[in-house]
Amino acid sequence: MIGSMSESLAGHLLVATPVIGDPNFERTVVFVLGHSDEGTLGLVINRPTDVEVGESLPQWSSLTSPPSVVFVGGPVEPAGAIGLARPAPGVGVHGRAPGEWDAAWSPIPDVAAAVGLLATIDLHADPAISPGIESVRVYAGHAGWGPGQLEAELAEDAWIVVTARPDDLWSERPDDVWGQVLRRQAGPVSWLALQPRDPATN
Repeated sequence: MIGSMSESLAGHLLVATPVIGDPNFERTVVFVLGHSDEGTLGLVINRPTDVEVGESLPQWSSLTSPPSVVFVGGPVEPAGAIGLARPAPGVGVHGRAPGEWDAAWSPIPDVAAAVGLLATIDLHADPAISPGIESVRVYAGHAGWGPGQLEAELAEDAWIVVTARPDDLWSERPDDVWGQVLRRQAGPVSWLALQPRDPATN
């Protein structure tokens, strides 16, 4: 878990607790892409849909990490799509050293220490010009908080902040990520994973 709230939460996970009270985020895990005094931007990583990437973005289908479906990234701008991509190990982008990006890539440097090199990708671009891509995930919408908004929710214990692992983002069983992340935490936090979706069944 993170210590001081003055630290950037980029590269961390926000794990929803029962306090959240918002169906958009019930049992969600949000990967934080950016966090500053101006607000927070993230992607819900554990809400896959039944919509195949090949239905709307066939050119990217072969590069998507299984399951090859569109994910609900959050309630903000749900009609917009964000492509999250990682380059192949040791390759960088286009076979170049990491940091030598072209216009199709927008690197996310603040998360590299936790999960490795990541970028958002222009989904309108031709994937053939980016041979260094190892995996892509497509998200419809994103999660966003204004200045101080997330901090207020954290003070209410609506979220648990934990360190992200690369396999959290690319899990082949995204529906299980909420429980998996909680179970690996120490102490009472791990017990939340045992809570049924409907408390009345407990």
